[in-house]
Amino acid sequence: MAEQRKLGRPTDQRKAMLRNLVTSLLENGKIETTITRAKETRSVAEKMITLGKRGDLHARRQALSYITKEDTVKKLFDEIAPKYEERNGGYTRILKMGPRRGDASEVVILELV
Repeated sequence: MAEQRKLGRPTDQRKAMLRNLVTSLLENGKIETTITRAKETRSVAEKMITLGKRGDLHARRQALSYITKEDTVKKLFDEIAPKYEERNGGYTRILKMGPRRGDASEVVILELV
């Protein structure tokens, strides 16, 4: 089983940050973040899209327990998931932007394909 990255944060802060990143990604279609955060967010976001493809009540409730906004869950099940009906994974793309000016950490754009 793959181990999750710790991202230099306590467990509760890390989980909250990932929930917010996934919610923002599904809400806006793309986000700008560091490469390690993007890789963690990608795995969770793809699981949420797979739940959206299932489309039943149980999957909707599972998504609601993770995603922080009900409107985003509705958008996931009604608009985003049907786009990927024929696709088996690989719903997101990471584009490298270069180093950040302040601390030189690698910044990327994580977007839905």
